[in-house]
Amino acid sequence: MHPRSRVAVDSDVVTAHFPAAVLFDMDGTLVDTEPYWMTAERELVVAYDGTWTAEDGLTLVGQGLENSAAILQSRGVDLTTSQIIDHLTERVLAQAKDHIPWQPGALELIASLRDAKIPLALVTMSMRPLAEHIVHASEEPLFDLIVSGGDVVNPKPHPEPYHRAADLLGVEISECVAIEDSIPGLASAVASGATVIGVPAHIELAASDNYTLWESLAGRTIHDIRNLATSGESRTIESEPTR
Repeated sequence: MHPRSRVAVDSDVVTAHFPAAVLFDMDGTLVDTEPYWMTAERELVVAYDGTWTAEDGLTLVGQGLENSAAILQSRGVDLTTSQIIDHLTERVLAQAKDHIPWQPGALELIASLRDAKIPLALVTMSMRPLAEHIVHASEEPLFDLIVSGGDVVNPKPHPEPYHRAADLLGVEISECVAIEDSIPGLASAVASGATVIGVPAHIELAASDNYTLWESLAGRTIHDIRNLATSGESRTIESEPTR
């Protein structure tokens, strides 16, 4: 295992190539689709004569869909895991096709990063059809690639989704920035070794030395992200391996 440690770096050298890529979570971070998921979950549980509250919905924010399906099954939903995932995805996609609720500043930040020619990946535990709808919501694709819930063995909070995104982009995860809104998502991003930004949406995020908190994406640009390289906030570089 390679321990991560804070080291002094030359600001001009670091910012010249930082970030190598920016990796965005989707639900809650870029688009406020969490209410869509909560609606789909509630409808499904109610269809099986169960009860599903807003508080129940919040417990699934940032979870992998297989984990969510298991919880819904425990509430009486008599469907297989794959059937639940397909049903929820189709229901959320139908709502997103009617309206994509972009978070404030999301599209503007993406545009700033694309103008700077920074590679971008969408790293979401949602299924690919929903992710592709978001990615292709504008005239040109917003992201270079998608890592969806169906592309990994281990969902968030495991770091695999972020490691896979960096590998597919051909960059070092330690030189990437990951942006998340949920506790499982932050855990995944931090464990991956990326520099991490937390942007709370539906759940409160505690302050931590492991990531930087932004109130929202509104007004943020490539300059704010590059400033993380030399600010000392959640900036970590892998040291040489030790025993």
